[in-house]
Amino acid sequence: MGFQLPGIRRASFAATQAASKSVEFPNGYLAVYVGEEMKRFLVPISYLNHSSFQELLSQAEEEFGYYHPMGGLTIPCKEEVFLDVTSSLHRQ
Repeated sequence: MGFQLPGIRRASFAATQAASKSVEFPNGYLAVYVGEEMKRFLVPISYLNHSSFQELLSQAEEEFGYYHPMGGLTIPCKEEVFLDVTSSLHRQ
């Protein structure tokens, strides 16, 4: 049984691949890929202003620069770390 954090949305990688040409998601959200399985999450753009999320973005910049082969932002951290950061941001 899974759980869903309010504020972030998870989309399956297979669905992402099938719809890669016409990716649609709600206004105000950003697609990010996280973890070894490259799971796709939609996060509110308001998270970009928070220092803990900016740290994840710095890690992405160090590892990938501005090239993200998945088409969305790739964050090089474990899924658990990402979920911890985003859940703390949601509580603020």
